[in-house]
Order: sequence, then C-alpha cells, then structure tokens
Amino acid sequence: MKTFFRNVFPLFCLVFLYLVPAGSYGIDIRDTKMLTQPAIGTGYIAFVYAGDLWLTDLAGNHVKRLTSDEGVESNPFFSPDGKTIAFSAQYDGNTDVYIIPVTGGIPVRLTWHPGADVVRGFTPDGRSVLFTSSRDDYSGRYTRFYTVPVDGGHPRALAIPNGSKACYSPDGTQMAYVPVREVFHQWK
Repeated sequence: MKTFFRNVFPLFCLVFLYLVPAGSYGIDIRDTKMLTQPAIGTGYIAFVYAGDLWLTDLAGNHVKRLTSDEGVESNPFFSPDGKTIAFSAQYDGNTDVYIIPVTGGIPVRLTWHPGADVVRGFTPDGRSVLFTSSRDDYSGRYTRFYTVPVDGGHPRALAIPNGSKACYSPDGTQMAYVPVREVFHQWK
C-alpha cells in the first residue's frame, strides 16, 4: 500500500487534474502563466502574473492582486521606504509610469507621453521615479533616462545620453547603467 501511494498516487493526481474540466475545480493548470519581474521590498515581493501586478509577503503568503485593469502592467519597483510601488502600465494605448501604495488603491499616473515610458526604479530619496523613454529620439531606436516626481510634474532628462537599465548608488551621487537594450527579454 505504501508503494502505491509513493509511486502511483502522484501520477494519478496529475492525470486527474489534467483531464477534469477546468470548471470542476476553478482553475485550468494548462493556462498558468509564468510569474515574472519580481521586485523585493521591505517585507514584500511584487511580481507580474497574467498581465497584472501582485503582492505577497516574503514567505509567499497573503498574496493579493494590486491591479486588475485590462491593460498590461510591468516592471514593478519599490520605493526606498517600501510604501509605494512604481510600475509601467498600458492603460490608454501606450505604456506610462504609475505608482500605487503597497496597501492597494487606485494607480496614479505620472507620465502622459505617447511613447513607451518604462519604470527602472526610484531615486534614492524616493521623491522621483526613474524611467526610460525614447521621447527625445526621433527614430525611437534609443532610450534615455528620465525622472518624474511622485507628486506629479514634468519629467526631467538625465545627462546620460542613452540607457536601458540603471541603479543609483545609495547616496545618489553615482549611477551604474546599461547603455543599450538587451536583444531578448525572456529568460527560461
């Protein structure tokens, strides 16, 4: 009997879950998408699943969905104090910068440019969101770094001529950055 439960029962369960219609138990494991773009904050992990932004504690418990709009959310980053998440979202036909409290609520839009604005983090003081955009490049081939205040306002271009990803030093006086985009976006 122990051999049955050790060897055959797990196989039986997998076959049962695959063959039983999805409506019978509420989910369809054949449609499960990958959990992507994790961001680790103070006590929380934010991630993207099925095009929405989700939040969980560091143990992986108490998972909650932060966004449920028809648009696709991506690139979550925690503010230095861990109370706010900045992310990119495609709500009105293009990708813009948004912020949302860790406790949830309505996302606040920070950029309105027709090109893609992709979140890359926060400034060390947490007062501005760092993002990339090709708004100043007539060909759209290169992106540049910008910051936009979390309280709203106009984006400000940084002195770096082009870049894709970046991280500030803890004191905010220096930045490590990647000047060009990667060729592919998905690691498997």
